[in-house]
Amino acid sequence: MTFDDGPIPGSIEIILSELSKHKIKALFFCVGDNIQKYPELTREILLEGHTIGNHTLNHKILKTLSHKEKIEQIQSFNYLLRNDFGYEVKFFRPPHGRFQLNTNALIKKLNMKNVMWSLLTYDYKNNFELVKFAVTNFLNKNSIIVLHDSIKSKNIIRDSISFIIDEAANKNFSFGEPTECLK
Repeated sequence: MTFDDGPIPGSIEIILSELSKHKIKALFFCVGDNIQKYPELTREILLEGHTIGNHTLNHKILKTLSHKEKIEQIQSFNYLLRNDFGYEVKFFRPPHGRFQLNTNALIKKLNMKNVMWSLLTYDYKNNFELVKFAVTNFLNKNSIIVLHDSIKSKNIIRDSISFIIDEAANKNFSFGEPTECLK
């Protein structure tokens, strides 16, 4: 399970509580601006044993940026995590999933892995029925599920996580530790 865009107060606490209750580790693709605003929430993610990935410093669509600006967005995020939290970032996800092929070369050069998703839950539309439809129809044993740590999805995030866990159990799927699954 992966979560994009946080950490966001009021949402991340629900997410961490649900994951802890079910002993699941997740990969959080955080935004640097949010990490700077809420360092205590970032520490909580790390203290609970989750993985943090790079979702850029400002969540700008990379295709609209110059090569130099892309490098700055990605490296500034990594610098922030290294300096403020002693954490080395190994995974990257482009904002909105939009990137150019030269972004992959840059990510590889920075010793990171680009991690996209295979199951988009549409939780950001704040429609639990849509989440249920996506998960029921498209969940498979190797799914990389994307949810959002955001204001838009916070009202349905608890139910969404619960439903995903139940659906996975019904299909005899389990959740692996992110860094192991992505080797």
